[in-house]
Amino acid sequence: MADAPPPAAPSWEFSLPLSPSDLLRGAGPSQYVVQEVLPPKQLPGQLAAFRTVFRTQGALAILQHFDTVYSILHHFRTVDAALKEDALELMMKVVASHSNALTAIMNNADLAPSLRALHHNALKMNCYLLARLVEAFEIECGRSNPVGLDSKKKGKKSQAKGFLWEEERQHVVQLLTQLLQLDLHRLWNSFVVEEEFISLVTGCCYRILENPSIGHQRHRPTRDAVIHLLGVVLLRYGHMLSATLKVVQMLQHFEHVAPVFVEAVGVWIKEYGMKSIVGELLREIGQKCPQELSRDTSGVKGYAAFLVELAGKTPAIVLANISVLLHHLDGESYGMRNAILTAMAEVLLQVLNGEQLEEASKNTRDKFLDTLQAHTCDVNSFVRSRVLQLFTRIVQQKALPLTQFQSVACLAVGRLQDKSVNVVKNAIQLLAAFLSNNPFSCKLNCTDLTELLEKEKQKLQEMKSKGRTKTAVVIPPEEEWEAMQPELQATLKSCLCSQKQDEEEVGELETEDPARLFESIVQLLRKSNYKGAIHLTQQGMRQFQAVEPFSGPRTKGDDEDFILSVLRTLYLGSQAEGGVQESTDGEEEQAQEVEQPPEELVKQEMLVQYLQDAYNFSAKITEALSLVSRLMYESSVSVMQEAIEFFVIVSQFGVPHAVLGVRRMLPLVWSKEPGIRDAVLDAYRTLYLNPSGDSERAQAQHLVKSLSLLLVDASLGTTQCLGEIISEFVQKDEIKPAVVQLLWEQFTEKLQCSALERHAAIMLLGMMARGKPEIVGSNLDVLVAVGLDERVHGDYRLAREVCNAISKIASSQKSGLEKRSHPFRLPQSHQLFERLHEVITVGFATSSAYWIPFTETAIALIYQLAEGPDEICARILQCCSQQALEKLVSEGAEAEPKPPSPNKVADDDLSTIDTMVLTHLISLAGDVALQQLVHLELSVSTELRRRRVLGEEREAKEKAASKTKVQNDKSTGNDTTMEEDLGLVGASADDTEAELIRTITEAELLDGKQLLSTFIPLALKICNNPGLYSDPALSAAAALALGKFCMISSEFCDSQLRLFFTMMEKSALPSVRANLMIAAGDLAIRFPNLVEPWTPHLYARLRDPCRSVRQTAALVMTHLILKDMVKVKGQVSEMAALLIDPEEDIVGLARNFFTELSGKDNAVYNLLPDIISRLSDPDSGIEEQPFRIVMRQLFSYITKEKQTESLVEKLCQRFRTARTERQHRDLAYCLTLLPLTERGLHKMQDNFDCFADKIQDAAVYNCFLTVLGRVRRLPTKPEMKALAEEFEQKLRTCHNRGLDSLTEDPPRESIDHKVRNTPAPRTTKKAVASSRRRPLRAANREADSPFTTPEPRVSKPRRKTSRHISVVFSSDEENSPEEELSAELTDAETPSKTTPILRASSRRARR
Repeated sequence: MADAPPPAAPSWEFSLPLSPSDLLRGAGPSQYVVQEVLPPKQLPGQLAAFRTVFRTQGALAILQHFDTVYSILHHFRTVDAALKEDALELMMKVVASHSNALTAIMNNADLAPSLRALHHNALKMNCYLLARLVEAFEIECGRSNPVGLDSKKKGKKSQAKGFLWEEERQHVVQLLTQLLQLDLHRLWNSFVVEEEFISLVTGCCYRILENPSIGHQRHRPTRDAVIHLLGVVLLRYGHMLSATLKVVQMLQHFEHVAPVFVEAVGVWIKEYGMKSIVGELLREIGQKCPQELSRDTSGVKGYAAFLVELAGKTPAIVLANISVLLHHLDGESYGMRNAILTAMAEVLLQVLNGEQLEEASKNTRDKFLDTLQAHTCDVNSFVRSRVLQLFTRIVQQKALPLTQFQSVACLAVGRLQDKSVNVVKNAIQLLAAFLSNNPFSCKLNCTDLTELLEKEKQKLQEMKSKGRTKTAVVIPPEEEWEAMQPELQATLKSCLCSQKQDEEEVGELETEDPARLFESIVQLLRKSNYKGAIHLTQQGMRQFQAVEPFSGPRTKGDDEDFILSVLRTLYLGSQAEGGVQESTDGEEEQAQEVEQPPEELVKQEMLVQYLQDAYNFSAKITEALSLVSRLMYESSVSVMQEAIEFFVIVSQFGVPHAVLGVRRMLPLVWSKEPGIRDAVLDAYRTLYLNPSGDSERAQAQHLVKSLSLLLVDASLGTTQCLGEIISEFVQKDEIKPAVVQLLWEQFTEKLQCSALERHAAIMLLGMMARGKPEIVGSNLDVLVAVGLDERVHGDYRLAREVCNAISKIASSQKSGLEKRSHPFRLPQSHQLFERLHEVITVGFATSSAYWIPFTETAIALIYQLAEGPDEICARILQCCSQQALEKLVSEGAEAEPKPPSPNKVADDDLSTIDTMVLTHLISLAGDVALQQLVHLELSVSTELRRRRVLGEEREAKEKAASKTKVQNDKSTGNDTTMEEDLGLVGASADDTEAELIRTITEAELLDGKQLLSTFIPLALKICNNPGLYSDPALSAAAALALGKFCMISSEFCDSQLRLFFTMMEKSALPSVRANLMIAAGDLAIRFPNLVEPWTPHLYARLRDPCRSVRQTAALVMTHLILKDMVKVKGQVSEMAALLIDPEEDIVGLARNFFTELSGKDNAVYNLLPDIISRLSDPDSGIEEQPFRIVMRQLFSYITKEKQTESLVEKLCQRFRTARTERQHRDLAYCLTLLPLTERGLHKMQDNFDCFADKIQDAAVYNCFLTVLGRVRRLPTKPEMKALAEEFEQKLRTCHNRGLDSLTEDPPRESIDHKVRNTPAPRTTKKAVASSRRRPLRAANREADSPFTTPEPRVSKPRRKTSRHISVVFSSDEENSPEEELSAELTDAETPSKTTPILRASSRRARR
């Protein structure tokens, strides 16, 4: 176009195009069309010409140079950045100039049509080009910075010019806002701005908001400018509908815009009064299809974030419009449910909160709370978790009505058993919030609350009974008068008759006050003293004739009616002058007295209800304690931490049994998770290291008392855990010296205390000595003098704790033994050992249940601290043996034979001895034997190594000093050889020392010349003759001593294993079986090759009828298996069976075992087939439902996809070998426990023939349908859905075919088919596996077989296959039959009273 002045009236009109290309082709002769798209080379010159014309013609210059800027937009990606920036700058000036010009033009009332048309076209052209430039720059900015990172890293050229688009766009938006604030309606013929123009301006705003970085704080000015522009458009140009649709659309596609639009809505409401926008937005979101939302997860995220933040910012407006969203609570999208429930919670917290609500608001609040409670049982765990979080906020802000406390608390307790970890964690947090913000009391003790509640209930009952009595008096006067009138009339007639007959004269009144007379008459009437009232009335009639009601008209002979009328008037309280008014006042006071009790009654009822609510709440918290305590040992770290924190809060509120949870968390101090260990330490730090008290002494007393309570009836494990915690506190100097001083005062009895407090004091001192041994070391003499004085024989438990405390000195020196320092030892003449010798020997012949535990600790202490401990212990043994011999009473020395005593045993020489003495002797010998072994292998071996290292270093120094300078110049090769030789010499020396110790233990310790060997025949005789030595304590001590002797020598152990396991299997005493199980665990670690053939007998104890034996066996087997000291074979199914043990403690041990085992590569996966095979066997004794409980626990450890696929294939193939319907159901149920994926479904489809004939069973069929249902709930591809439908069709076909066949008589072909499908007898390996012995079953005890020592890796004759059929996995075939064979125990070989098991027969071939 030329530079000529613009025409007065253009012949065309500029129409806003839908796309830029529409301007290149005209839709009609009157529509503007771009004449030519200029090439990039001409654009700088044309832009300069545009600038020149703009200076002269102003904003109307665009009518001639529109094509120039359009061409720049057309070539925007290729033209120079400077040209684009110049175009933007020029267009901003043009629009600003036009805005200023339009201000004056709009004020002109006589605006010419031609001028209006010019400015109308110019306005649309200018705004179109500016908006297109904004969009172009935004697109370019987003292309160079697609994820909203820091856009300051721009090209150097742009920065040099000072142009940064993210700063310029703010000015552009402000310029457009200024323009839109003008009255632009006058430029349009219809005075209505066309929608396309508004969409053009707002479009660039929405484009800016699409930038992910728009929400950053540094872009706040731009964001505010856009929000205000949209606010102007909403207010002045009717943009409500378009804005609503656009906002909802952007929420669906851009997650970052939710907080931006919430901020915008707040501004539009506050500054522009557009409250209706909230209703429109919520209505638009509410109209979304729930099915589509369940598939559009990204859109749901945007809607949810918007709803939640909007409810937090404008809760009152959301409350008015929330009804349009409620139907989404029944939809499939859990994100929308979460958002709406969160919005409800915000409304509850900010609007529907407080007691001053109106009745309608209270109803709405209750409905919202009911909705939230209903969704605590939502099918989606995320919703359940969110609702619990919302209730936690509501409780913390005290917005939950008291009437809802109990119901919400019940829901929280119920969610503690939820399958989802997050739900459980939030349920614990909610319960903790309930405790911290409960409105009842700072102490929630059920016992105290019960007593107080019963007391107040009794008081309420008394008040109600009194109230009923008082209420009976308050009867309307008319009714009372009607009730008394018949009797009063009769009395009146009688009085009048008697007066006529006797002609009595009525006496004079004593009072001259008529008011008192009236009151006396009324009182007499109320007391039913009618005769007195009548006499007073007659006297009043004579004396006060002028006073109402005595002044009324009467006739002679009508005295009866007149008196009755006077009495009625007085009683009903007629309005008389003077005295009647006073009587009325008295009645009012009485009425007030009558009305007052109901108010007190209401208060008392409220108090009783309050106490009842407090008691119910406390009972519910107490119920939650057991559930939360079990959660402390879940696999989730977060749940464990929340459970620990919960018990801290519970303890602070004085809830009963809270100390049980505090104790239960103690073992977690050994957790490998640092967060768990720290949580336990923090919990005990909070509970015990912040005692109350004004002085340091009072705080120390409170701390000591609290810790002492934990030690009451504490087990050994609890004591060790508490010791670890206290030692940690001592090391960090968190326990003050005043506490230690107080403990010493209690122990030495300088401070008056009980025996239990003294025990607790020495135990706590021993625990602290673990952290700082000098606490005990500096007071060793005090410990010996006070703890081992003459009173020790009355309290061996205290003496034992003293020994434990002193042993901490030796424990602190263990690290020094590994170094070159001399080990810490006390001389044999030390007072400590003299006192221990005396205490042991003097108490040997006394009867005390605590002497043996004390002796065990004392012997260990002697070996830890004494020089030459074997000599001290030998003297102790000799002294005690001498006492035993002196106690031996010969039958021949007795004058008369006496009946045998149950406390004495007789040997073959008819000599008797007290079983207690024999028990003490054999126990002492076993303790010395074991400690001698430990002393040799640890202390002596370490000392030999230390001396050798010192000697080598001394020799090396001497050789180095003797070398000359010439020798120092030799080649380094010889030096290297010398170092290698030294290394070989050191290794050889280590072997020599180890061989020396082994020789001593194998050949010398139990040699006939040694002291210990003299006690072996005694132990063997007691073990071999349980009938003769029937005392339980003696049998247990002998069994344990035998185990300790076996620890010394492999040869002796090998010779006694037959006796050892016979006793373990057939002893009638649980204590013997438990002791031998513990000893067997130690033997399996020391001599694994010897014990390995006896492994089945170890597993057999897992089915022991005694609870304590099963628990001991579970502990031992857990340690052996996890340390790889026992081969994990099919017998591990016995451990799995413990998951359904009746005892909860044993179930916990089994769970911990499999949890630890699951951390070892694929251990559980590898064992699972064997476990399923054995437990699904009907002869295993495991019912179907318990089997499913076990499988649910075990399959929870299968998390890898490859493991799942492999198990699917294996389980499907096992259907071929399963022959009972129970096994079919078990295998099908196991398939339902696997997290099936697409590949897993393919595996199942490929192996369909394996179980096709089993689908006719309804239970099997339902299991496969359950598997398909879970697959369908996963987000899958169309191919997967087709595969699932095909698989389901196959299942239905096979199931229906089976049902049809059941309705007919079975044809002979089916019988023949069944016979043909019967498998041939299995190979020897599988037969052995299926007939493997099961421990403690009656079937194994019916027939006896010779008890022979199993010989590993030696072929045995094939046994006959048992009748029962079991599911056998491929892994069963990997085990050799020799490994599966187990020795059969028989009743005939049980040790009898007089026939011991010969040692010669028990030493059979292991050669």
